[in-house]
Amino acid sequence: MSASLDRPALDDPAAAPEEDQVSPSDRLAHAQDAMARKDPEQALKAAGPSPDGATEIPALHYVRARALFHLHRYDECAEELEKASANVGPHAIALLLDEAVSMRRRDDLLPLLEICRRRKPDDARLMDAEATVLIQLARFEQAELLLRQSLQRRPGNRSTLNLLALLLTETGRFDGALAVMDGLRESDPDDWEPLCNMACILSSLGRMEEAANLYRQAVPMAPQDPRLRLNHSITMLKSGRMAQGWTEHEWRFGLPGHTSMPLDRLLPNISPELDLRGKRVLITQEEGLGDTLMYLRYIPPLSRTGAIIHIWGTETLAAICERVSGVAEVQFGGGTPEYDYHCPFISLPRAFSGTPDAMGAPVPYLSADRRKAEMWRQRLQDDHKLRVGLVWAGAARPEDTAALMVDRQRSMPLSTLAPLADIEGASFYALQKDRPAEQIPDFPCELINFMPECHTMDDTAALMVNLDIIVSVDTSAVHLAGGLGKPVIMMDRVNNCWRWLHGRDDTPWYPQMTIVRQTRFADWSDVVERVKRLLETAVATH
Repeated sequence: MSASLDRPALDDPAAAPEEDQVSPSDRLAHAQDAMARKDPEQALKAAGPSPDGATEIPALHYVRARALFHLHRYDECAEELEKASANVGPHAIALLLDEAVSMRRRDDLLPLLEICRRRKPDDARLMDAEATVLIQLARFEQAELLLRQSLQRRPGNRSTLNLLALLLTETGRFDGALAVMDGLRESDPDDWEPLCNMACILSSLGRMEEAANLYRQAVPMAPQDPRLRLNHSITMLKSGRMAQGWTEHEWRFGLPGHTSMPLDRLLPNISPELDLRGKRVLITQEEGLGDTLMYLRYIPPLSRTGAIIHIWGTETLAAICERVSGVAEVQFGGGTPEYDYHCPFISLPRAFSGTPDAMGAPVPYLSADRRKAEMWRQRLQDDHKLRVGLVWAGAARPEDTAALMVDRQRSMPLSTLAPLADIEGASFYALQKDRPAEQIPDFPCELINFMPECHTMDDTAALMVNLDIIVSVDTSAVHLAGGLGKPVIMMDRVNNCWRWLHGRDDTPWYPQMTIVRQTRFADWSDVVERVKRLLETAVATH
């Protein structure tokens, strides 16, 4: 059903002829074209009811539902969604979720779902759809109740059980999630996805050998599936199997959202046989700011090959990139420049994995603007205490569901750090941007906030080099501080990111970083106590 509901519009549909001459497929194409132009009113006109009262194709009902959602006309939208949904397969509202998320209107799905469920109170698919939205909004109790009700109506439904396992994982009930996945595995031994999902959970918890064993079973079952291979790569990397992990990580190119550049011009592995002298290598932004800051370390060794390095990234990092040794040109926005090879930042470790530069240039490989740094030095020169920079939250990115759910676990309210205010001999500087910065008045002692004057990462770097130590959750700030060579205390979640390996309080990426990790899911209390002791020791030796 989903393919028929979301067929792409014609590239250049002709002007619509008279209504009684237009076929359903033409009406659909004109309506989709109007939606692409963000004109839901015109889409409704184009997809209007058939003049002869004939039965409509489901896709027309769905495009009308999309237009009505854009116009906040939820009662009519619910009616069209119902008509678009067959009695089997997912409900059409499931297709609307990604669009609502991209519009930052995830919350608006709840009143729509309420109307849909009033119309069809026993439709388990609607229960699952509402539970999906509630999980994303961290309303877990309501979501679990709906999923349990859904399973009463459809016992053993694999889609619902997968949602239940996700909810259990998001609430730290990992054993329960593993049990659900194990049941799915037993009920269909030919399905590799439960194996992969179990391995992901085990890997996040640091049970690396158990995860590896599951991947040994799953990969032969679907050796060409990029989702499986990408997840496998993350376990390899977290286990410290870097060379194999980076090679496996290239499977991500089989998934949307990574690169649209031609893979036949991807930078090969660096070797004595590869002559890059005079070759233009285009380095591109692929994922978050932290990834770019982390992998800028590979630019100096790449430049030593004789390559001409052109970075195509984001404006906020442009000035920092320009100062990295070996960069010839930095671009943000605009069209694709000429190049001989291209390489996303996150593929650079793979390219260097068989060389003496497998970890890139030594720290510090980033630098701050001297003029800006001097300005901050003068402004802070009368503060002789230990200057501590604080970052308590990452970027939530509500339009990116995966990032939103990770941020919920890695971030904390500023009030959680209140015990640090008792430290004598320390002064605290907020390095927080966006909505979490609104919490600054909640800190029980003075929290100096110069961030309104910092408009780019370059501005933040200049302030950061004038602080003594950075205390941060796992966000781009730790990569900026680490790349600048500053001492960092990173407060990490129990199910930590692969890049920090497992069972370590240090990292080969940033020699001056100390990792303080949760011992209990979603509980930062012992982390803050340990951070407090580290800062008290730093004050004593300051």
